[in-house]
Amino acid sequence: MNQHTRIDPVPFVDIGAQRRRLGQSIDDAVGRVLTHCQFIGGPEVAELEAALAAYCGAKHVISCASGTDALLMVLMAKKVGPGDAVFCPSFTFCATGEAVALTGATPVFVDVDATTFNMDTESLKRAIGTAKKLGLTLKAVIPVDLFGQPADHDAIGAIAEAEGMFVLDDAAQAFGATIRGKRLGTAALATATSFFPAKPLGCYGDGGAIFTDDDQLAADLRSIRVHGQGSDKYDNVRLGLTGRLDTIQAAVLLEKLKIFDDEIAARNKVAERYARSLGNVVTVPRVAEGNTSIWACYTIRLPKGTDRDAFAAALKAQGVPTAVYYGKSVHMQTAYANYPVADGGLPVCEAMSADVISLPVHAYLDEPTQDRVIQAIRDALA
Repeated sequence: MNQHTRIDPVPFVDIGAQRRRLGQSIDDAVGRVLTHCQFIGGPEVAELEAALAAYCGAKHVISCASGTDALLMVLMAKKVGPGDAVFCPSFTFCATGEAVALTGATPVFVDVDATTFNMDTESLKRAIGTAKKLGLTLKAVIPVDLFGQPADHDAIGAIAEAEGMFVLDDAAQAFGATIRGKRLGTAALATATSFFPAKPLGCYGDGGAIFTDDDQLAADLRSIRVHGQGSDKYDNVRLGLTGRLDTIQAAVLLEKLKIFDDEIAARNKVAERYARSLGNVVTVPRVAEGNTSIWACYTIRLPKGTDRDAFAAALKAQGVPTAVYYGKSVHMQTAYANYPVADGGLPVCEAMSADVISLPVHAYLDEPTQDRVIQAIRDALA
């Protein structure tokens, strides 16, 4: 009789291990909310906003219901709308362009750098030319800090300033990363992040936050977060959303923030080991000089001609999960196919969509398990 050895799958993101580490502290934090019953706007929300501000150095933190709401709320506060051009990378999750389109403005898609996965400044310049030819008003740039690494904010900020635009940093995947030792949160007029459960700093549901040093923008965002509220709840002075972060999620995030730096360090050790062990068989991600990454994803590029589906199947057979971020760049998706792209097209986005694949990476991936992942990759490409 044949005996089949069961291969335990490697967790792609191990929220369970983190939950076991936090243990009673999470139970107690949620229990306090269940005791005081202030499920909306409870004290933990203001406490979290203060803790996040202290962590990244931003003057104001406005927590909200999701990373998408964070983007949308800033665009609403800045009165972005029909006839406006907002520049976004196409190799990212659709929420970046979606938030722009929801305002009635036009997302203009920009190519990315082949090394960092982040917005390419030369493509941004070409995209600005595209928008001008279309008669659009240049309004904003939304660079994405993809997979955990900051975009080139100095160069992007200079281009935006020269054209009279503001910058909204989409740090949904990178809160905690640094540029020259300074954490993201103050690199642009406003920074948006997400606390989706799979993020390095994630809650147990949806959540997000906006960071800014601008007093008026912060006041407007707090109004938009609650239906456009003015002096009281029945004096709504602008259009808004139901964009609040639940108190229970704030309580969870307060506990997770306490171990966040330790988890970032652990993620970096995994990434460094992958790079050393895989750099001669695949194209591994590189962190730009002066930056750090929090490694929300560890995304490799497969050798030319590799069958990505077959590669993923070979790893799955060894209990190693993979994911493809992003199999279709945003401009290739049905809902966004009619929006403009930078002159010259987006060849890097399209090439990456065809050859990228992401590996398990989290703070609880021990070295024997890393070795399993590494060996499965090397075997699949042998």
